[in-house]
Amino acid sequence: MWSLDNLNGDFAADSVEIREVWDSNLEEELSLIRSIVADYPFVSMDTEFPGVALVPVFNFREFDPARDIFDPNSIDLLRRSGIDLEKNHRLGVTADRFSELIISSGVVQNDSVQWITFHSCYDLGYLLKTLTCRNLPDSREDFYRSLRLYFPKVYDIEHLMKFCNNLYGGLNKVAEDLGVKRVGTCHQAGSDSLLAAAVFRKLKDRFFHGSVERYAGVLYGLGVA
Repeated sequence: MWSLDNLNGDFAADSVEIREVWDSNLEEELSLIRSIVADYPFVSMDTEFPGVALVPVFNFREFDPARDIFDPNSIDLLRRSGIDLEKNHRLGVTADRFSELIISSGVVQNDSVQWITFHSCYDLGYLLKTLTCRNLPDSREDFYRSLRLYFPKVYDIEHLMKFCNNLYGGLNKVAEDLGVKRVGTCHQAGSDSLLAAAVFRKLKDRFFHGSVERYAGVLYGLGVA
């Protein structure tokens, strides 16, 4: 969660703390989020996944690299980025406990909270499935209906880029073009989500004069419900 006023793209590495969340400290971390959400109503999210199962910085234990199906290229990328899948499986958060606590944290089903994402149809799909403990809806219309229930105000940076002249590419390229520096390791959810938040602030100020409300609720690649 961030204050957008502080996200000007000029981070000092020692001024940012990326916090690892495991089963042992999940309740403590979500209690902290609950205490600040009214003052800092912005959530930037990113997930890293092995092609099938969710493995975000909220370290989930459901994925077992010894048993579950996965994309070998995705697994190699995650391992090279420093993600310990075996540790996640041993010490990670269970999806049902995460769902229960995140719903009571105040960051979902809250009209005041703005969610910031980059090409987020998969990210939000995985999160929505975790929150509901059900399969995703079959139709785009029903998916968007569920999305609006849990995330009333969400921005997909890649959708916003369609309205920015000569801005294209992945998150790293866009950040470089905008002069936003990364803190932390690429392809780690904490670092990527922080970078996305800073890019969103830059886009909002440079291309939209601070007003992006009309672009909320549309995910890149899915169109409008």
